Amino acid sequence: MTTRRTVLKAGIAGAAIASAYPIGSHLLWSNKSFDAPGGVLPPAEASTSGANWRNWSGLQRAHPDAIVSPGTEEELARIIKTAPGPIRPVGSGHSFTALVPTSGTIVDIGQFSGLLSYDIDTQIVEVGAGTRLGQLARQLDDIGLAMPNLPDVDVQTLAGSFATATHGTGLGLTALHEMVTGFRLVTASGDIIDVDAANNPDLFNAGKVSLGALGVITQYRLKVVNAFTLRRRTTAMHVEDLLDQAETLAASHRNFEFLFLPHTGFAGALSHDVSDDPPVRRPASEDEEILDGLRGLRDMFGWSPRIRRWVASTQFEVGVLEDITDKSWHLLANKRVAKFNESEYHIPYENGMDAVRAAIKVLERRRDVYYPMEVRFVRGDDTWLSPFKNKQNVSIAVHAANTEDYRYLINELGPVFRRFGGRPHWGKLHGLGAQDLSAMYPHMQDFNNLRKQLDPEGKFLNDHLSKIFGVG
Repeated sequence: MTTRRTVLKAGIAGAAIASAYPIGSHLLWSNKSFDAPGGVLPPAEASTSGANWRNWSGLQRAHPDAIVSPGTEEELARIIKTAPGPIRPVGSGHSFTALVPTSGTIVDIGQFSGLLSYDIDTQIVEVGAGTRLGQLARQLDDIGLAMPNLPDVDVQTLAGSFATATHGTGLGLTALHEMVTGFRLVTASGDIIDVDAANNPDLFNAGKVSLGALGVITQYRLKVVNAFTLRRRTTAMHVEDLLDQAETLAASHRNFEFLFLPHTGFAGALSHDVSDDPPVRRPASEDEEILDGLRGLRDMFGWSPRIRRWVASTQFEVGVLEDITDKSWHLLANKRVAKFNESEYHIPYENGMDAVRAAIKVLERRRDVYYPMEVRFVRGDDTWLSPFKNKQNVSIAVHAANTEDYRYLINELGPVFRRFGGRPHWGKLHGLGAQDLSAMYPHMQDFNNLRKQLDPEGKFLNDHLSKIFGVG
């Protein structure tokens, strides 16, 4: 492997230390708190009575009557029939929207886990819905198989990933739910249904991306692929050069994405391509240290965007940062330690780079921004509530540290993405309700009608889903 990441990390840290000269604007900025104002984030204390739940970032909280973890479908069916509602399933808690919070019952599907059966010849596997993506990747690797793609992190459950249309990157690669060829669903009445495209076509198209609104899925049947090795190259580029080349790069690589680094003039391009070379285990990532450096630039030089950019230009170096070959699942997913809140929109491909440029203008107007903006490419599909309505899509994700004010992601960037035809990621922050979403999704009413048939009393609806489906 060749890398300049250590040089970058040290250079940025050194730049932050060198910022101690005491001039007026800088002194005012150095005393600035970046913590979110009161009332924006939930209180840190937990309820002293009953159960407590929070999502990964800490933004979503719940104090339900109970959190249960059934071990069998029969036990799950009894709980659904008798437990106080609303009932909401939970996986790993990696959604940022309020899909889980309820005052009723949270159903943890973690015991429905693991590889249940497989056929090497057909590449069909059956897996518990509570299986984590990383866990399945390891189990598949043991038998010479792999998932065709993975998202940025692999700690999510299959059920949570599919229900929210979680995706990786690659113009020729669909979101993860397109692996699904069948599933088992426990409904509000306690019935257990085997669902596939041949026998239940509408329920199949609704259930692949369901937001957990149709019932609780316990098991999936998936079409996977033979295990494969990837070569990963990470390259630092000037932002305008990358934007000019992005579509060509996306078309030239199996997986391609890029990260825009605000107030630096630089971006990082990441490509993955299938390789016949032997895998060499990837060294520990230094992404968190680089993120610390970007935050240091913001904290010390945010008072002057011009100086902040100049300091960054003296530390960043255009060229290859990483060149390594490893098993696909080792490279496609990453570990994220620093917690954040996130919003993401999926834009028609032809509008993608215009939307990226418009988002960059918004981010660079804000001196408090330091988190990279992630841009990925996804092939479309026709699942009813899939946000990937176009043949090809550009997905743009924006982030804020989980201790800082995230509202601009929704209020300032959301309208920009919608102006270019974007649909929001179901598991990431947006402020849209039934009217907006019905206009975006031709099958929204079909989904809602099916939901009402399966759950006429709205047992699986919490406040967030009621807003999405226009109930109450």
